[in-house]
Amino acid sequence: MLVLEESRPIEFREDRLLVKTLSDEQDISASYHLRHQVFADRLQWVAKSDDGLEVDAYDAFATSVGLFDDEGKLKGVFRMVRSPHPFMIEKEFRPCLYANCEIRKEHDTAEITRFALDPTLTEKGLSSRLLLTLLKGIYQWSKENDVPYMYMVVEKRFLRVLRGIGLSCEAISPAVSLPPAGALSIAAVFDWNHFTDTCPLKKPSFFQWMNAVDGSTSYEKSGFLAMDSKEQFVEPGVFQAKRQDQLLLGEIGRRLAAA
Repeated sequence: MLVLEESRPIEFREDRLLVKTLSDEQDISASYHLRHQVFADRLQWVAKSDDGLEVDAYDAFATSVGLFDDEGKLKGVFRMVRSPHPFMIEKEFRPCLYANCEIRKEHDTAEITRFALDPTLTEKGLSSRLLLTLLKGIYQWSKENDVPYMYMVVEKRFLRVLRGIGLSCEAISPAVSLPPAGALSIAAVFDWNHFTDTCPLKKPSFFQWMNAVDGSTSYEKSGFLAMDSKEQFVEPGVFQAKRQDQLLLGEIGRRLAAA
């Protein structure tokens, strides 16, 4: 008999931000509203709904994690679906994959979708900072739930950024143009086991910050800095960034630059 594992929740603070697994009905509804703002209103990737909520069949067995500001307002979200439940990459994003590509469906595998930031953010540098904090949330969820392998679909340039900041993220498909945005997208997989093996040697400050959930290493003192630029990274179905913000990490600390 197949036994489905329940996801263990996470919760940690990053300065005045809070990252936690969503369980409260009000918080979950807020995540659906934020997703509608991003995927329906702004990107028009899904149809608009009368109630302003973006919900699909995957939510029935998914776990969502939210990022809240110091006023308790939801500013970011991502969704995790664990194997053996169906993945979007098996159906909606199948055109990204090679014809003979087999999707791993073991207990240690999940899929990241509906990763979104509040599209109304205007403060310089804030989108990049929130994006980094959500990535930290993905890593912490992976550790807590013993799920080191995570599928996703991202814009090709954004994949280079993820790898550039020290994340172990490998392409498993060619780059293809996905409607409606037509962005050049690519399927990839996070390997958090490889990350924990290599990042402490290459980028120790970043690794320390990714693992700190007790307030011992703040964002400002972590030895790296998120910077904005004029270009946009668009990640259909997974990572969606604000149009005037692009994630770039500058290695400004001597310790990190020398790693």
